[in-house]
Amino acid sequence: MRVAYLCNVYPAVSHSFVRREIEAVEAAGHEVHRFSVRPAQPGLKDEADLRELRVTQTVLGEGVGRLAVNAIGLCLSRPRKALASLSAALRMSGPGFGPKARHVAYWLEGAWLARRMERLGIEHLHAHFGTNPAAVAVLVGAWGGPPFSFTVHGPDEFDAPVSLALGAKVKAASFVVAISSYCRSQLMRWSEQRDWHKIRVVRCGLDRAFLDAPPWPVPNGSTEILCVARLSAQKGLPLLLEACDRLRAAGQQFTLTIIGDGELRDSLQAEIERRALGDCVTLAGAASSAEIREALVRARAFVLPSFAEGLPVVLMEALAMSRPVIATAIAGIPELVDAECGWLIAPGSENALADAISAALAASPRELAAKGAAGRERVRALHDAGSNAKSIVEAMMAARGGGSFVLDDVEPAADAVPAISHDPDHLGELAQ
Repeated sequence: MRVAYLCNVYPAVSHSFVRREIEAVEAAGHEVHRFSVRPAQPGLKDEADLRELRVTQTVLGEGVGRLAVNAIGLCLSRPRKALASLSAALRMSGPGFGPKARHVAYWLEGAWLARRMERLGIEHLHAHFGTNPAAVAVLVGAWGGPPFSFTVHGPDEFDAPVSLALGAKVKAASFVVAISSYCRSQLMRWSEQRDWHKIRVVRCGLDRAFLDAPPWPVPNGSTEILCVARLSAQKGLPLLLEACDRLRAAGQQFTLTIIGDGELRDSLQAEIERRALGDCVTLAGAASSAEIREALVRARAFVLPSFAEGLPVVLMEALAMSRPVIATAIAGIPELVDAECGWLIAPGSENALADAISAALAASPRELAAKGAAGRERVRALHDAGSNAKSIVEAMMAARGGGSFVLDDVEPAADAVPAISHDPDHLGELAQ
């Protein structure tokens, strides 16, 4: 098949799972074209991401003028589809000028992508995230583009399912991928029962660099705890600093390294200084996959105290490297982490977090090795990107050649929560 993938921003440091899926689809013998709504952020370090950057087309890179001219041309040649797709865009948007303006922008993008995919002979479009990429995919189909599907990760989609018209997107899609059973249950909650058969669980996966890596025993005497996370509110990192403060006050010897970047970097650094944790806590900034693997080799355990999640790929990476993990019992995490491979704790609890880190520091080499081995085998069994991508390819092939993409009437509630989108300033960027 000749397929296309669509993301809001691609490549991206936090979207390695998309790259691995694309590579697995290509390895199965299919041709994949990459599309990103917005340009990639500067500072990509991974050579694999830099390779993807060179072969990814950016929709907004066309400029507002070319997008508008293209849409006018399609309106003249496909007036009925133009009206149907515009109506679909406005219905998905819900009340208010801002959401409607954003969805008109999506309508322009959908027109350009529909024409581009027609010229490339694309047989199926797959979008990652049920936010604006899925909305654009719906509109590509409404303009006359190929059958489409999308993957939902959470938590953004489930923070605002009504204003994101999540049920309508499920209805319009050929199929929908949920990354965990929990994710599937939430999609079922917000879609009609007759559409549930479209929703299938396909877990994110790792490539051979992780799956074939030899097991790495915890270095003797290591007291290093590692966290790899975007520095954002949903990751619960201020709570982690509170737990570290408590552990240090109790006389525990340890170091914490936090790899990642984001909007909370300055406030987290200020909190480290306020608590005088600089001798044991380090904000290391962004890192490549190779650098993260090296950090995992040095670590005693991995910690991620999230408040909201889908199912973090970084937990899979840590377990694949034989490192026990400390994680919160939310969303899809309990489907991967339990007492056999780490410590599953109550979310939002400083005490539970500190106790779990203390348990990891006190664990014997034998216990750490047993947890690491159990986690490694679990990831190898459940999260192989090559094997899991076969399910997506099979669904794409089944969807080839059919599908109705005119969105049914759906009116989001007037008091719906404003959409939490990956692209809140989308229209402004389009106008620029």
